[in-house]
Amino acid sequence: MYSEWASLSSLIHNGNEENFSVLGKFPMVEGKAVAVSVVKHLAGNLGISQAAEPSPLTTDREVLWCMEVVCFGLSLPLSEHDTIRDCVFVYCEWLSALHPVPKISVPKPVCEDPNLYARKMINHFHNLFVPRKGEAWPFLYLDIGHDVINRQAVLCHRVLRTLQTLAQVSNRMNRETWESLLLFLLAINDTLLGPPTVKDDVGDQLCERVLSVLFEVWLLACSRCFPSPPLWKTFREMCMNWRHRMALIEQWNRVNLVLTSKLLEFMYGPSFPELKVSEEDAQLIPSGMTNDCIAQAWYRFLHCIGDPVDLCHPAIISQTQKFLQYAITSEDVVDPYQHPCLTQLPKIFSKAIRGIAVLVDSFLGIAQPYMDEGSSEKKESSSHPSSATHSPTPPPQRRLAKSFSVAPSSAIKGMPKASLIGLTSGRTVTTSHSTATTNSGPSSTSSLTSVLSNLGQDTRPPLAPARPKCNSILHMFGEWLFEAAHIGCHGSTHISDNSRLGEASTKRPSSLLLDGSVRKSIGSGNSLGIQGMVVNASPSFSPASSQPASLNDATELPPTLTIEKFESGRAEALGALCRIFCAKKTGEEILPVYLARFYLALQQGLRIPEDRSGDARVCGEVLSSIILNSADLFRLDLDGVQVLVPYVLDALEIILPDKELSPKSQYVSKTELRRASIHLLLSMLVLPLHFQTLPIRELSSGSEKNYNPLTFIQLKPRLMNLLINALQVESDPQNTQMLLGGLLLSVQDAAAYEEMEQGIQLDQGPDTPSNLLSSASDTMSSHSLSDYRSLTEDLPELQEGDAAFGNLYYDYPCRLSKNSAHALFVQATYLVCHRLMSSWKSDLNVSLAALELLAGLARTHIRKTARKLTDDLECKRAVKWLCDYVAQQCSRPPPAHSKDLHSSIVAAFQTAATWLSAHPFLLHDKECLTTVLEVVELGISGTKSQGKPGEPIKMKEEKELKPASMRVRDAAEALLTVILEQVGYFPSPCGAESLSSLLDEAALLRHCRSPSSLTPPFHRNCSNSFYSEQYKGSSPLHHFRYFVIENSTMLALLEEPLGVSDEQDSQPTVTLLIRGPFGRHAWSMQLRHLPRHKSGSKYHAPNPGRPIPMGETSVRPDFKPRYFPESVDRIPLCKVDHSIPSLESTFVEDEKSSMEHAHLARLMERQVAAEAAAMQKSKALLEQIRDSGGQVECTPPPVCHEFQTARLFLSHFGFLSSESLKEPLNSPIAPLMALDINQPGFSHDLETLDGISCRTCDTVHLFYVRARQKTADEILSNVNSSSTVNPHFLEFLSSLGWPVSVHKHPGWSGHVSTSWRVTESSSGFDLPVSDHGGSLYNGENKVLYWADVNSEIAFVVPTLKSQKFMDTISTDGSLTSGELSSGPASFDRSFSDRGYLPPTPVPPEKPMRTFSLDLERQQQLAQQDGSAGASSSNMANEIMPPAPPPPTRQKRLGRQGPGSLHSSGGDTKVLVVWLESFEDWINVPIGDLLNSMATGLEGGTRPSERESFVIFLHALQTGLLRVKLQGPSGRMTLATPLVDGMVVSRRVLGTLVRQTSLNMCRRRRLENDAYHPPHVRRRLKIQEMTQKYMIKMSEPELYTYLFSSPPS
Repeated sequence: MYSEWASLSSLIHNGNEENFSVLGKFPMVEGKAVAVSVVKHLAGNLGISQAAEPSPLTTDREVLWCMEVVCFGLSLPLSEHDTIRDCVFVYCEWLSALHPVPKISVPKPVCEDPNLYARKMINHFHNLFVPRKGEAWPFLYLDIGHDVINRQAVLCHRVLRTLQTLAQVSNRMNRETWESLLLFLLAINDTLLGPPTVKDDVGDQLCERVLSVLFEVWLLACSRCFPSPPLWKTFREMCMNWRHRMALIEQWNRVNLVLTSKLLEFMYGPSFPELKVSEEDAQLIPSGMTNDCIAQAWYRFLHCIGDPVDLCHPAIISQTQKFLQYAITSEDVVDPYQHPCLTQLPKIFSKAIRGIAVLVDSFLGIAQPYMDEGSSEKKESSSHPSSATHSPTPPPQRRLAKSFSVAPSSAIKGMPKASLIGLTSGRTVTTSHSTATTNSGPSSTSSLTSVLSNLGQDTRPPLAPARPKCNSILHMFGEWLFEAAHIGCHGSTHISDNSRLGEASTKRPSSLLLDGSVRKSIGSGNSLGIQGMVVNASPSFSPASSQPASLNDATELPPTLTIEKFESGRAEALGALCRIFCAKKTGEEILPVYLARFYLALQQGLRIPEDRSGDARVCGEVLSSIILNSADLFRLDLDGVQVLVPYVLDALEIILPDKELSPKSQYVSKTELRRASIHLLLSMLVLPLHFQTLPIRELSSGSEKNYNPLTFIQLKPRLMNLLINALQVESDPQNTQMLLGGLLLSVQDAAAYEEMEQGIQLDQGPDTPSNLLSSASDTMSSHSLSDYRSLTEDLPELQEGDAAFGNLYYDYPCRLSKNSAHALFVQATYLVCHRLMSSWKSDLNVSLAALELLAGLARTHIRKTARKLTDDLECKRAVKWLCDYVAQQCSRPPPAHSKDLHSSIVAAFQTAATWLSAHPFLLHDKECLTTVLEVVELGISGTKSQGKPGEPIKMKEEKELKPASMRVRDAAEALLTVILEQVGYFPSPCGAESLSSLLDEAALLRHCRSPSSLTPPFHRNCSNSFYSEQYKGSSPLHHFRYFVIENSTMLALLEEPLGVSDEQDSQPTVTLLIRGPFGRHAWSMQLRHLPRHKSGSKYHAPNPGRPIPMGETSVRPDFKPRYFPESVDRIPLCKVDHSIPSLESTFVEDEKSSMEHAHLARLMERQVAAEAAAMQKSKALLEQIRDSGGQVECTPPPVCHEFQTARLFLSHFGFLSSESLKEPLNSPIAPLMALDINQPGFSHDLETLDGISCRTCDTVHLFYVRARQKTADEILSNVNSSSTVNPHFLEFLSSLGWPVSVHKHPGWSGHVSTSWRVTESSSGFDLPVSDHGGSLYNGENKVLYWADVNSEIAFVVPTLKSQKFMDTISTDGSLTSGELSSGPASFDRSFSDRGYLPPTPVPPEKPMRTFSLDLERQQQLAQQDGSAGASSSNMANEIMPPAPPPPTRQKRLGRQGPGSLHSSGGDTKVLVVWLESFEDWINVPIGDLLNSMATGLEGGTRPSERESFVIFLHALQTGLLRVKLQGPSGRMTLATPLVDGMVVSRRVLGTLVRQTSLNMCRRRRLENDAYHPPHVRRRLKIQEMTQKYMIKMSEPELYTYLFSSPPS
């Protein structure tokens, strides 16, 4: 840069003639006497001890003569301290002539020409800093003592402070004065710092101060009078002579950082993360410094110390004149590089490279503060520690501020200054190391620990979106970093023995050059091929070319300067390089030459050298730095990065399996190191099955002619072994969850690959009984654990009685001999279940992750080659482990019971339900069934009937109901229902979309035999089948009798037979709609006296004919019956008899009783008259027959076609017994309660009940983001055409679930207004879509759906059209005509699907809902038309008293609102965002996209962006996908199997995204205190309806109600 400019070094070395006084020509005694007397007089006028007076010097000649004296005084021996001090005071006062207001004591000639005199005075000051003639400072000070050194240092500080103030405040300095000042500072720095460092000399004392003044004044000169090129060249040459001083590197880092912070401001704007420096350091930059001046100064200061890598070469650093002079004069030092002060070079080198690394981080926008607040060293930068007796000079309050930090301004503004720590401090990695006293450590960004770790997210700060390209940063810093990364390295070849790194090595080439002309020679002995790049190694390369000869022979160097001592600086360089290359943007190109040099540097850094202590497995600083900073290495589209996979795998095999690993550097956190290693492992797990037999190219060509290249598939056993072994020894909860996610990924990816290999298409529907485990063409047996020896080595045998897993050995080797999916399944199941029981049960998050993995294993499809008994045993063992886990958790002492503990038990019950539903054959095993039911009993009641062996069995009525918690009891009830209703029967004939029957009241009436039940007729255009009010007749509800049993189950009984009328087979038939906590079910029962196969035969004898009459006439006695014997009339009455009043006397004075008695008398008279008329008519008929001489033939009565089947059903099932009808003591509600359907709102509540699903319902919204899109409208428009999306996105959609039509789908459809109903769409909804990019599944017509026995999930791809559609739905809670049909609970497929009815009004006390089903309007119409509904109501009022009014306050179901009944815990928003450019994740408008994600379950609250979960997917060029997770921070939000940063294959992407989404929602529900499971919400709704509509009846009134005909 300055090669053509002359240097001023000779002027500095030779000195200036103006520094010599004429008094020096006289003897020292005479000169000293003159100086003492004159200087004392001059100092007396300065105002130090008395008031200042004007100077008597009035001419130039006088002033110049006095300056000659002062010049000589400054060169006096240090013993004349008072005279030297007065000389300093005089010149310091006179220099104020350059101030805006000079002091009064300044001579007039000096004020008139201040620049001339100032230059002379500045030159004279040089005498204060140089050794005296004939004296050598180091030896002189040994005699003088420390006190003299401190006095001398104080005077030097005074001069430096004066000159620094002068440069800051003076506006009269011309260029010559500025240059004189800069040359003076360079000269004194060279004088003090140039010689080798000697402990406690003045150079050691003043080193930091003189350098700070030099750099700060130089910065001022850049702003006021930019230094000339000769000065810059001299400045650079001088700095290179001082590089053995630690303070130089500290000041260099400090100024570089401050200039970089200003540079970033005007280069990248305010949006770029602010490089925060301390307030004191920020003042180094003058306020008027222009941007161009800052840029020029930044570049020049950056290069002022030359090549920083020279610091690791003692021979280069010591090649200066003063080192040579010292070596010549010293008897101890033979060679200059053997001077003791050079032992500090490793620390100096590390600090210099660290400063460059911080600059790299600042350009990437990720630099972070270094925390070292506890450092107590006074001068850490000095070569030797200062004596404890020294007083700090300058005082601590005036010491240099060297602190800095880098972070986004919004996050760090207002941070106290004490928390900003400087480059001179050591670097901490985690908060476990609060202080640092050395200068070694890993890269700057490895220390950040973020709250995002709860999500498994990368704890490093995000890269700045506007960061420069990698090539630009490498152009600036790459040469230094590459050279530093290669110090002490030798080239090596990865021997292709398909397992390990070989021992053979070659020398590293000194330079790598891109040579496109030799690409055709890839694979030859002299070239390196990395996906199209070729790097040639010079055949004339010598190892000495990369370092001096002095470093090649270790015997010539002291032990403190061996190449191993520079490992810290090399680690910094490699860490910075890793961060640069991992900052590559999507589509960014990096020069092949940089990639090649980077890969070679990593290859060398990842090698594990043989340690001299004999331990070959040492995780040094270099390896730690690479691992900590290269987590994204395989997540980016770096060309040819796969060549590093074997080397990285070798390094991970050192770190992960060793739980006692201790990194060399004390500042490297073991947990963070393992986490970074796990990130790398998760990005490599899918590579073997993805690339298969693709060979991995060697980084450097070997000499072997016949070697087999390593292929990716050969790495699979090592990766699986590493994963299993890492999981065994991992103790950190977050790391464990990440490994569990990787394990499930490996199992499912292997299973999917094997199925694809056999051409088996994965079923997108629910898990079916065909999802049985089958072995994978291996000979493994699992009858006992000893049979696992074909899978692992030295595995202990599991005895049958080891139920508590007390003697299991878990730290076993996991060397897989078989890599099939079944082998991985067996290994994963055993390891996870055992560690869940032994180590993880006390940690909620790890327990949940383990249970999620087991649930994923249950759903995994293993390829079917041969059914074996071992498969059943594996599944039985897994269920047994789950049951033991629940029992063990429930048996923990009461203090251990907490919300977290119960959450883990609930999750275990859900996992057991998944296993049983996926493998129904488990319940065929008696032992398994007993184990499961015992755990269910434990969950419901709190104890088991069968206790410990030998204890008597406790019956149900003997036990006290004390479950661990209500949540545990609810989960156990849900599992019991799954066992009784779903296992082996899921999916039902209705499909997986619904666990309930699709029949409702209207559908049943439509199939009734009785024509009257269809009057008025049900037309096919009646869309709301059993709630419609288009007809003038009764509602379908009035044909049913409604009862509630045990306050939890609602029965709707229809007494009319179904099917075609058959007079010959008329049997008592009752049809039931059972609405319980777990759904709606339809039963049809018939009372038969014979089996159906015999019902066709006549069971009665043919007519035998008329019997022969007997002529005998019977004699009928005529007597009058008596109620009491005749003797009663003869007994006289007594007073007691008169105490009982007569009937007439009871209502004489009571008008109401009198009216009732009169009414009763009239009824009796009417009945007597009716009976007398009937008897008279019968007698008349008999007399008429007798008079005509005829005879009456006896015939059998006709077959009865009308039965009170509701009464028969309730009686046969024991609901009408006396015990059942009695009200229990602990409840005001009897076991059997009738409901009054005539009350307003009954149909609405019945609709609401049918709208509460018996499974959890979740919704995932998917978005496609093209490159650089930032608005919601742009994003929503992408999916309208397949041409605007990646084809793999459509493939991904198809793997999430199966498509369903919203209008024909009885399950969850993504919005509550269109869910749990079956209708036919309007004419425009079912138009075929030939070309779409996912918009077909926008929820308007179709969605993607998946369900199992516990949950259902809908996948919706929102569009602009669907957003408007949902806005219409949400507006006022209603729809416009033709958009949707009504009837949320109408499941009939035939006559509730053609038309639309406007919603009926809702009672004002209820929240507005769409399509209300109350019958108020029907009752009004019935009253107006005189329908039968009114008379039936009157009859009911006569039989029974009116029901009490409904309670004003219902039991709270969590959060109340429009969607509270469906999701009392709130709606969890899950977004899946497909990114074309990964960097766009930070710009995705999540808040705007939430507006298109309405589900109706929000509960009246607007969804928050902070509470949303986002799964970002980015397709790599290799065909794999990178995953990034974003979500709220919490204790339970880290759901698996997807982990932030994981790389997955397309084969399992849909499955993993679906499982992760479900697990996210489940964890959120577990964390929500207000959440109720679906069956609990249904039960509470039934109890609410019971309280509201129950009819209080006595036992006779109930019987009367049952014997009466139902209202029609």
